[in-house]
Amino acid sequence: MFKPLDPLLHSELRLAVISILISVEEADFVFLRNKTKATAGNLSVQLDKLQQAGYIVIAKGFNGKMPRTTCRITDAGREAFRLYVEALRSYIDPS
Repeated sequence: MFKPLDPLLHSELRLAVISILISVEEADFVFLRNKTKATAGNLSVQLDKLQQAGYIVIAKGFNGKMPRTTCRITDAGREAFRLYVEALRSYIDPS
C-alpha cells in the first residue's frame, strides 16, 4: 500500500522551502522569497507553519539597521523530508 504523505510538506511552497533549507546551513527570508517567487505574506505564513511543526527554526535580528530573518532546518525537519521522499518513492515504485 502507499505510504501516507505528510500534509504539511505536501504544500508546494512549504516543500520548496524545506527543499532549499535541506541543502544550506541557513537562508534568509529575502533569499527564500526570491527562490520560491512567493509573496512576502504567503511565505511568512508558511514559514510560521513549518516552525510550529518543529521543522525549522526562525531567528530574527538585524544586519546593520536592516531587519533580517533567517531560517534553518531542524533534525525533525530533515527526518520529515526524508520520510516524505521515501513515501513519494512508494508511489513511483509500489512493489
